[in-house]
Amino acid sequence: MDIYYHTLPNGLRMVHVATATQVAWCGLAVNAGSRDEREGQYGLAHFVEHTIFKGTTHRRAWHILNRMERVGGELNAYTTKEGTMLYSVFPHEHLPRAVDLLADLVQWSVFPQEELDRERDVVLEEAASYRDTPSDAVYDDFEDLLLAGSELGHNILGRKEDLESLTREDCMHYLKTLYVPGNMAFFSVGPERPERVFRLAEKAFAPMCHEMLPRQRAIPLDVEPFHKTIRIGTHQAHTIVGARVPDANHPLRHALMLLNNILGGPGMNSLLNVELRERRGYVYTVESTLTLLSDCGWMEIYLGCDPDDVRSSLRVIERITSRLSEDLLPERRLEAYKKQYCGQLVVAADSTEFMAMRAGRGLLYHGRVATIDETIDSIQAVTAGQVAQAAACLSAGRLSSLTFQ
Repeated sequence: MDIYYHTLPNGLRMVHVATATQVAWCGLAVNAGSRDEREGQYGLAHFVEHTIFKGTTHRRAWHILNRMERVGGELNAYTTKEGTMLYSVFPHEHLPRAVDLLADLVQWSVFPQEELDRERDVVLEEAASYRDTPSDAVYDDFEDLLLAGSELGHNILGRKEDLESLTREDCMHYLKTLYVPGNMAFFSVGPERPERVFRLAEKAFAPMCHEMLPRQRAIPLDVEPFHKTIRIGTHQAHTIVGARVPDANHPLRHALMLLNNILGGPGMNSLLNVELRERRGYVYTVESTLTLLSDCGWMEIYLGCDPDDVRSSLRVIERITSRLSEDLLPERRLEAYKKQYCGQLVVAADSTEFMAMRAGRGLLYHGRVATIDETIDSIQAVTAGQVAQAAACLSAGRLSSLTFQ
C-alpha cells in the first residue's frame, strides 16, 4: 500500500492510497460536526449532511441521486460530534464522475426550500425512530450527561423545535463557513495513478477560495459522577457505564485502544463478555466503545440485561477496571491481548471502506495517514504500566452510569 499526498494552493489537503482493487472510494472529511452548532440550531450539521444532496446550481436532487447509482456506485455521508464524511464508492473508471459530483455539492449546493421541507420530515422521523431503540438512545443520553454544559453535550440528531426552525439561510451559512478548503481533506483509495487523482481533484476543487473563519471549541468541563435510572417500561435494562478519558493526541491513546478491546471488543473472549455473560449469565450483550476527539475523549460500556442484574453487573465492572488499574498485567497475558487486537486490525484493514475512512480522518485530524504497520507497532509498544494508567480513568470513583428500564 502506497500513500501519496498533495496540497492545493487554496489549502485543501489531499491523500491517495494506491490499491489493486477494481472498486474505488473518494470523499471529503470535514472538520465540522454537532459541536459546531449554535444554541437554537442543534441538529444543523446532520441536517446539512442530508440536504446537501438536494440540489446545486448545476443539478437537481434527482440528478444527484442518480449520478453514481447509474454506474453501480453509491453516494453517502454521515455526521459525528466533531466531523462529517461525504463520500462515494464506485467502479474505479468512474472516478472523474465522483470527484466532479463531490465538488459540486460542497461548492454549489442551494438547499431548495421545498426539498428542505420534505427532508425535514425525514430527519424528524429518523430522530423519532432512534428514540424507539433504547439500546441506541441510551448512548446519546449518557453523553449528554457526561458532557453537560458544553457544545458536545447534545444529540447529533438535534431537537424537534430546532429542526423545525432551520432555514435555507442557516444551511448556506454553515456550508460556506465550515465546508472550506482549510477545514477539509480530500481522500481517495483505488488503482488510479496519484497524478491523475490529484489532477482531477485540483480541477474540481481549485475554485474554492473562501477562508475559514475563526472559531472556538471549548473542552468540556468534568462533571460529578452520576448514576441515573430512567423508567421507560422495557423488559430489558439498557445500561451505559463510562467515564472521560484523554484525547486522540494523548500519549495514552494506544493504551486506551488496547484497553477498550480487552474489556469489550468484538471477540467473544473479551474480558467483560467472559465475566458477565459466560461465567455469571448476567447479560445478553456487553460491549465497550472508545471515542477520541481532538481535545477530549470518553469510554463507554454498554450492557443489556435483566433489570435485577444491573447492580451486580456494575459491581463486576468496577472490580475489573480497578484490578486492571492496580495490578500490572503479566507479560504473557499482555502479549496475548496485543496479538489478538493487532490481528483484528489486520483483518479490518482488508476492507477498502475501512481504509478510505481511515485515510480521510487521518489526514484531516493528524496531517498524515498512519499505516496499519505503524499502528501495530504502537500497540506492540504499549506497556503494562500504560494499560494500568488507562484503566485508572475507569476507576470506581470516576465511573458514571445511566440505565433505561
